[in-house]
Amino acid sequence: MPQPLATLAKVAAAALAAAAVLPAIAADWKPTRPVEFIVTSGPGGGTDQFARVVQSVVQKHKLMPVPVVVSNKSGGAGTEGLVAAKGSKGDPHKLVFSTNLAYLMPMITRVGYSIDDVTPVAIMAADEFILWSYAEGPYKTAKDLIAAAKAKNGSFKMGGAQSKDTDHILTRQVEKATGVNVTYVPFKSGGEVAVQLAGGHVEANTNNPSENISHWRAGKVRPLCVFAKQRLPMKDKVAGDMSWNDIPTCKEQGIAVDEFRMPRTVWAMGDITPEQSEYFRKVMAQVREKPEFKEWLQKGLQTDMFLTGTELARYIANDKANHKVQFSQDGWLLKD
Repeated sequence: MPQPLATLAKVAAAALAAAAVLPAIAADWKPTRPVEFIVTSGPGGGTDQFARVVQSVVQKHKLMPVPVVVSNKSGGAGTEGLVAAKGSKGDPHKLVFSTNLAYLMPMITRVGYSIDDVTPVAIMAADEFILWSYAEGPYKTAKDLIAAAKAKNGSFKMGGAQSKDTDHILTRQVEKATGVNVTYVPFKSGGEVAVQLAGGHVEANTNNPSENISHWRAGKVRPLCVFAKQRLPMKDKVAGDMSWNDIPTCKEQGIAVDEFRMPRTVWAMGDITPEQSEYFRKVMAQVREKPEFKEWLQKGLQTDMFLTGTELARYIANDKANHKVQFSQDGWLLKD
């Protein structure tokens, strides 16, 4: 029997009202059990420090209604953590903390995951890089080091974290920019290569400031130049009578690498909902405004860099395209 028009109108109005409530309910999504931060480096490494400072800020300021636990999955140059993420598809209670290697590694080696297996959340900061030498070595400037490397014609030892990792990528850029040929010696981490340089077992490395600073203060290593467009702004004395601002840019020293930075990235699992992804984006936006996170940026000499959404997608696409050119030239690009 046909329903009266008034009844149909009420049903339609109720349906519209329910539909209007759904987005609000979805937008209120929050985690209901502990959130795991999967770290793609070992304890004490730069990525581990990054994840743990975010964890401490989240917990101190109660930015999530649940506890946060950190687990280190550093195997395979950090790919173990992203393979684990692939196996946790659809789980909104996990985040991966990594670098741009998350999307660069699948370009050069078979890693067991695709970057499409995870959901980009944010870039939170970017590490600066410095060319360092052994303090008791003969190199007082980057020009001295490059001249010596040319004379040694391949026997000059440049240390780095992992093969085909960030340090190796930068070393290849230095070789191309200067015409030198070095022997790249990979170690397990930036912390380990810093120790090897301090002990004089390699002649130089390209490390971020936080991993070499203690050895600089101890008088074991010497900063020669920074891979940045401008000198670092911090003028407080760090080691002896030198500040970060006293370190010349590598371009000033004749190395035509304008800038080299490593972004600190955060990823959620694949196939989570837009509301769940947005929740974590908002949490990370809150984290970066807290004084503890700003202090970490200052102490570790990371650049404040925050990208999400379309800006993040554009950055990743451009970074992949730029590295693809270098990987192809170096014969690193993975062949199908």
